[in-house]
This record gives sequence, C-alpha cells and structure tokens, in this order.
Amino acid sequence: MLYTQEYIRETEATRVRVLSEALPYIQKFAGRTVVVKYGGAAMKDSNLKDQVIRDIVFLASVGVRPVVIHGGGPEINSWLGKLGIEPQFKNGLRVTDAATMDVVEMVLVGRVNKELVSGINYAGGNAVGLCGKDGNLFVARPQGQEGIGFVGEVSSVDVGLLESLVNSGYIPVVSSVAADDTGQAYNINADTVAGAIAAALEAEKLILLTDTPGVLKDPKDPSSLIAHLDIQQSRELIDSGVVSGGMIPKVNCCVRSLAQGVRAAHIIDGRIPHALLLEIFTDEGIGSMIVASEFSN
Repeated sequence: MLYTQEYIRETEATRVRVLSEALPYIQKFAGRTVVVKYGGAAMKDSNLKDQVIRDIVFLASVGVRPVVIHGGGPEINSWLGKLGIEPQFKNGLRVTDAATMDVVEMVLVGRVNKELVSGINYAGGNAVGLCGKDGNLFVARPQGQEGIGFVGEVSSVDVGLLESLVNSGYIPVVSSVAADDTGQAYNINADTVAGAIAAALEAEKLILLTDTPGVLKDPKDPSSLIAHLDIQQSRELIDSGVVSGGMIPKVNCCVRSLAQGVRAAHIIDGRIPHALLLEIFTDEGIGSMIVASEFSN
C-alpha cells in the first residue's frame, strides 16, 4: 500500500501528540514501582503477549520500575495432559499432589518464566527470572484446606533481592512457586503472590491483567464497569454478591495490598491491546481502580 505524504504527516503528528500527552504521567510515575500480575488471555494469545511485553519494556525505558508476577494455569493443564495426569480442582484451587507439584514447578519456573524473560530481553529489556525459592524471596505455608495437597499461601516476603535487581535496572519476572521452612515446594495463587510482593515493595500500583473488563455491577454487561471504588465499597460489593466467583480473590488481593500500603490497585482487561499503557498513562484508564478510601489520590 502506498501512503500519501499527507497521511504520513498526520500519522507522525498523532504519534508525537500521544507522546506529549503521556509526558505528565511519565514524570509522575518515573522512579515508582509497579507490580504487574500477568495472566489470562494476554499469556495465551501471541499477539497480546508481544504487546504486553513491549508495554513492560516501555515502562522500564521511561523510568518506571516494573516487577512482573505470572501464573500459567493453561500451560500446566497442557503438560499434565501430556503426562497422563488428570487436572483436579477443589473450591477453585488446583489439587496439587506430589506429581502435580513437580509439573507445576517445571512449567512455571522452567518454561513459562524463562519464555517471558527471553521475550522481554528480545524486546530490549533486561529481565531476570525468579521464584519464591530464590533468595527466600517469599516463603510458603500450607493454605489450610484439606484435600488440596501442596497449595500454599505467602508466609513472608523478603524483597531485598528484588530491590537490588530493580535498582540495577533489571526487570524481575517472578513465578508463584515457593518453599516452606522445610524446603517443601508449594503452588501459590499468582494474584496472592503479586499482592504480597506489591505490599512488601510499597508499590505505587498493583495491576492485575484479567479476562474481564474489571469490576462489573452486572457480570453479563461489560458496560456496567465500576471505574473507581475504595476498600469499603469493594467489601460491600463482595458482601452483596455483586462481586462473586473468581473475581472475589482478585478484589480481596487488591484490598489486602492497599491495606498494607500500596497506593492503588487496578483490575484491567488484558485482552485489550496495550492495556497496561492505557491504564497508567491516561486519565480515564480502561479498568477498575481500587484505592484505600474515596479521599485517596
């Protein structure tokens, strides 16, 4: 296709205008830590995956300090199937016996994590892959439910290693596998890990990439998005049943991180191209932003 000079000039002018409008946000968040929980369709669709990776590299390039936490449920299911192990779930949690735990660790730490690290490095970033076991970044304890095996929650976080890497210009990419005090490996929900790390880092933002537009008044109506809410409103939505199912742990994760010092938490639709940049560098954003109180900035 041949482009006219007028079209080229308009395209270039639009690009320059967008960059100029983003400048106040770049200045505001330069030097601030943003924790991104990466999952959902944005991990499965190769085009979306490339865009998220480019967004992360862009953030680092303009002075924002991104830390990436990831899951990998579909990939785990795929490998369990290859090995003849039937995936099982109980109360929304993956039943993780010893054999399943081996697969979870192999997939999350050995495959998904390194693919993300490689992708970020290829896009011009400088990424390092980690899990909870590295430097005791985070320590696990049993989740507590019977019959779910080695499913854990975060017992403690030591962000010294993360801070050293971020201060040296690296982008940490963290998988949600950790060990307890005895060395036993545990599978931990990636949202939970992201919230705990964001709180420990006193992050400016915690951003959860999901397969929904955000918190909805009506789960069947994407136009019912609630763009802004605080901790009290979030809890009321859970108690009233407006927030239900798989959205409950995500909202609870945001609430816990806010209560521990994170300035803002965001639940956004990772299926939208460049969702991260749209949420951070525009006034309206694209998802739901949760803050500690209605008076928070």
